[in-house]
Amino acid sequence: MSNHSQSWFHCGHCNALFDSSNNNKGSQQCSKCGSVPYLTDESLNEPSPLTRYAAAKTSKRAKQSIRKRKKKHLILKLFVAWTVLIGLVIFAVKFKFQGPTPTVAESSEQENARALSESESEFISETMPKINQTFGGFLAANTPEQRSQFVLNPIKTAPKMAPFYNNNPLLNLDSKTMRISQRSVLNLPDAKAIEATWESTEGYTVDAVFIEESAEWRLDWDHFVRYSSFPWELFLSGSGPEAGEFRLLARERLADERKGSETISLVLYAPRFGSPGEIGQQSPEFTVLRDSDDGYLIETAFEMEKSKKRVFASNLPSLDPEGFIRVHLQIRRTESEAGRKFEIEKVIAGHWYSTTEPGVVIPGQSLAE
Repeated sequence: MSNHSQSWFHCGHCNALFDSSNNNKGSQQCSKCGSVPYLTDESLNEPSPLTRYAAAKTSKRAKQSIRKRKKKHLILKLFVAWTVLIGLVIFAVKFKFQGPTPTVAESSEQENARALSESESEFISETMPKINQTFGGFLAANTPEQRSQFVLNPIKTAPKMAPFYNNNPLLNLDSKTMRISQRSVLNLPDAKAIEATWESTEGYTVDAVFIEESAEWRLDWDHFVRYSSFPWELFLSGSGPEAGEFRLLARERLADERKGSETISLVLYAPRFGSPGEIGQQSPEFTVLRDSDDGYLIETAFEMEKSKKRVFASNLPSLDPEGFIRVHLQIRRTESEAGRKFEIEKVIAGHWYSTTEPGVVIPGQSLAE
């Protein structure tokens, strides 16, 4: 007869088979892991191995997701910090080596303002509205007759205007496109004047001088247009009158080589209106006796150019190319069998203003003489 007090049981915890008495329920325990092979009240509250595995898997995924998010946040923070650092380095280098880049007008105004005294600044501030009105009216005028209303000494100047414009058509400048970049007080022998530089959006630069006359501030037209009685290039080619009055740029030839010679060698150029840095056709060689009033004036003008000084105490920087000076001359042309020849009859001044004062003191003469 079989003994049915012993039976085989399957352990649901470790998957082992074991034999045990089947008399007392709850006394059967797995011989391998010690667990009860069937469900008890306690085991009902415990998660199954599959549930525990699934929970562990879910927990692992959650932890991995958290770690990934933390890693992404860390990478993003590092990227932002690196970008900011690079930006700061670039800004620091640019500021150190280049500095701020204000507009030309603002920079010039700041430098010019430091050179002006308080009284000069007040004088300019009071005068500029009237000057702007004069300059705007002159630029808006369409005929020489209309323009003559705004120029200095109109009775003397008006007869020269029509012939000049016939031979020298100037740029049509619009005051709305122009802004003032520099201004200064000019101490002329018989009057106080204002000298100013304007720049246009088209790239042109012009300088103009204004002098008070009959309670109005008028334009020094001769200086503004660089007045010459005949176009310089045509005069050089043999056209026009045999003698004329010219406002030109001068450059010394072989300055070092001819330092001890009796004459100064010059070449002359017509200025380009609106483009101060450009020069026209070079002339033949002109010579001036060094030991003469003309020679002294020319030498002094070149010395002033080298030291960055201007006549009549103007504190505006020169607009002309380096090594060039402004001259107002009387020149004669002669034709002969030997060829065409040019001669400087007189060096009137070392500037282009309408005044005939030379701008430097000639030995034995006073500035107002």
